[in-house]
Amino acid sequence: MRGHKIRRGALRSFEYFQGGVMRRMYRSGFTIIGGSILSCLLLILSSPLGAQSLDEIHKQALKEGGTLNFYGTLAQINAEKILPVFEKRFPGIKVNHVDATADKLAARAIAEARGGRVLADVFQMALENVLQVVEQKLVVDWLPPEAAAYPANFKGPNWLAADMVIITAAWNTNLVKKEDQPKQFDDFADPKWKGKLIAEGRDVELLIGLARHKYKNDEKALDSLRRVAANNVEFHKGHSELAEFLVAGQAAACITCYAHHYPLRIKKGAPLGYMLTEGVATITANALAKDAPHPNTARLFYRWSASEAGQKAYAAGGRLPPHPNVQPVEKLRPATLYPIGTDEIKEWRRYEKSWKEIFRLR
Repeated sequence: MRGHKIRRGALRSFEYFQGGVMRRMYRSGFTIIGGSILSCLLLILSSPLGAQSLDEIHKQALKEGGTLNFYGTLAQINAEKILPVFEKRFPGIKVNHVDATADKLAARAIAEARGGRVLADVFQMALENVLQVVEQKLVVDWLPPEAAAYPANFKGPNWLAADMVIITAAWNTNLVKKEDQPKQFDDFADPKWKGKLIAEGRDVELLIGLARHKYKNDEKALDSLRRVAANNVEFHKGHSELAEFLVAGQAAACITCYAHHYPLRIKKGAPLGYMLTEGVATITANALAKDAPHPNTARLFYRWSASEAGQKAYAAGGRLPPHPNVQPVEKLRPATLYPIGTDEIKEWRRYEKSWKEIFRLR
């Protein structure tokens, strides 16, 4: 599950970290030899843990009690396949998965910090919500050495892509005839879908993807979604819940579902289908919690999840890995993809306002 509410401060943080002082400091550390303070800072951030083997960090992690507090939006259908691989690889470490939508996880972490306690070790949630906790100075400005393998648009000074989430359409095959199965989001503007659609009210990415990539025109994207909205879309919170509604036949189709929720359910016999012709791609990012109660355990998980071995576990668990050397096991990537990256996040507030107006959301 994942949420998309983003505060004004999170955008300022993004602009600061990506285009302001921190980015210049971060880059200058690799090009300027002078400056003892900066050199020491970079040395601290890059060693010794960055240079240690995972087995060495594992030994240190065991001394912290053997628990990882994982604030992650990893769906249970995927988590039950992925997290045990980590626990088996590193005996004695158990993952305490704090599972909620990303906006709730961010709000919880912020509330805990303001109350004088830090419980999270690692955050794994939507990039826009990671930037929200970055704004509150709740993460460590550190990247694992494994980050070197990732493309530049999949990492920042304090976050690294853990997986990609594809927003697509899905449907109940008992309720939707084969000839009526949608090939693009615009198909849901047809009046035959009236009263049969569900969606997640926070999925502003659909509007952003259509406006910035498919149409490259805001008004065309807005017009398309206005026609979809005329079919009385019913909104629910939580993408796992949307999937279960479809399984139960409580709706015919979903216009903003997560692709990775469907292959495993289909294998178990659920009457479901999902669209592979077009989709919107978002980044789920990892970040280390500042003052984490189990810092070595946190770094161990961060490094493992960023490694090829960890990314293969994510792929086997039904997720879409961003690591360039790891391919997904399930067919999740649509033929046409509309990516939501840092440039699109800058425009979030503007698109969110239009999205809420179209669907009359509060």
